[in-house]
Amino acid sequence: MRAYYQLTLAQLRIYVRNRQALIWTLLFPFFFMIIFGLMFNDGNTTTYSVNLIDYDKTQASKQIVSILDKQNSLKIHQKSDEKKVKKSLSDGKTDFVILIKKGFQDQVTSKKNVPAQIEVLYNESKMGQLQGGIATITANIDGASKQMSGYTPKVVTTLKGVEGITLSYLDFLVPGIIAMQIMNNNMNGVAGQIASWRERGVLRRMQGTTLKASTFIAAQITARLILNSLQAILTILIGYYGFDVSIRGSFLLVVLFVVLGTLTFMSIGFIIASLAKSPESAGPIAGFISFPLMFLGGVFFPVNNMPEYLQPIIKTIPITHLSTAMRDIMNIGATFGDLASDFGWLCVWMIVSFLIAAKTFRWE
Repeated sequence: MRAYYQLTLAQLRIYVRNRQALIWTLLFPFFFMIIFGLMFNDGNTTTYSVNLIDYDKTQASKQIVSILDKQNSLKIHQKSDEKKVKKSLSDGKTDFVILIKKGFQDQVTSKKNVPAQIEVLYNESKMGQLQGGIATITANIDGASKQMSGYTPKVVTTLKGVEGITLSYLDFLVPGIIAMQIMNNNMNGVAGQIASWRERGVLRRMQGTTLKASTFIAAQITARLILNSLQAILTILIGYYGFDVSIRGSFLLVVLFVVLGTLTFMSIGFIIASLAKSPESAGPIAGFISFPLMFLGGVFFPVNNMPEYLQPIIKTIPITHLSTAMRDIMNIGATFGDLASDFGWLCVWMIVSFLIAAKTFRWE
């Protein structure tokens, strides 16, 4: 038991004495929250750049401009040079060009049954990306048209709000950052450290003592559980007090999934360390695995928005279930029963990875 305590303390001291790693650990979540918070935390992640030329400059045309300018998803830039704005559109530097021709108000007030024309130009090569902008522009111009004509609708839609939870992008991001930290600290960290100790002969010297492999692994697990828990708590506190991130679920459930995630990714890290012939190869192997997992596992963006052909892969990788569970606990207060599927998948990954790691682990 004494050896277990000493090894655990030694591992913690190694980490604390590494000032660069310590500072990076403390500042990493803070920088991520600032960068992504500034980019996406306004609740509107899709905006369209619109160059608008109003040749008419009448009350009717100004009404159209005012209505479009109030839409958060449209960034209206009033211009005067049609040639330049069309060139900007074809070069892909703007999304739409709206032209209100001279005589627009005369057409609106005319007794003739001919509608006034507003020309909307878009880059047809980006048609798939611009559907939301087209719908916004069309709907608002149609609404303005009905106001001008005094149109009385025969059918109306009654909207009733249902009470729900208001979440910002940072509410979504912080649980994903915690999951990513657990993955990187354990999979990448363990792989590099164990491979380095093997190359330097540290593991060989340990093997020559009365130290049991189970004691060595238990100490590694304990030390990393302590580090991961402290890092998760720090990230949550920074998010809660610094960025008003919501925490609605049980803290004990958060700890449970931190422990489960640590055990799972530590086991994967031991597998990588066993496969790697040197510390130099362990890092790239771990990075090759962890880098795509960050983007496929729902750390930064919802997995439901990803292509359908990737969904079978996304729904089986461990980082998806860890980030989903952490997010459901913190954002909506999910109970253990709600997270049974994620818990089960992580247990399967942990057991299978541990068995493979135990089979492949080597002291030399």
